[in-house]
Amino acid sequence: MTSKSCVVKDYMAKTLVTFKPDTDVLDAVHVLVNNRIAGAPVVDDAGNLIGMLSELDCMKVALQAGYHDHFGGPVSDFMSDGVKTVDGEMNIIDLAQEFAETSFRRFPVMRNNRLIGQISRRDVLRALEFLAKD
Repeated sequence: MTSKSCVVKDYMAKTLVTFKPDTDVLDAVHVLVNNRIAGAPVVDDAGNLIGMLSELDCMKVALQAGYHDHFGGPVSDFMSDGVKTVDGEMNIIDLAQEFAETSFRRFPVMRNNRLIGQISRRDVLRALEFLAKD
């Protein structure tokens, strides 16, 4: 009988859309909409994770336009920093618990302080479905 993996790195998205802090937020919104994703990591030139840009963060763009008649600006003005991350070796069931206790829809996945992927609620559901199969 083959053992099924229960770790995050085996179910995460490895090919990521990322943004630089100086990316124009309207360009970032366009990328999110066209790729049908709800958020993406923001990385510096060295590839270090410095924030996340989510659909919720992008709502600030609409509010700014409505109140100040100004659209746009750099992603760094709208992103969330102090991002909660998970380790690639984390157990998928522990991650399911983490999702159940927070409002986050996705977590950046790290290994040795480097961004290696991203895992979403849907990825966890796919993993649980796979693990439940005989």
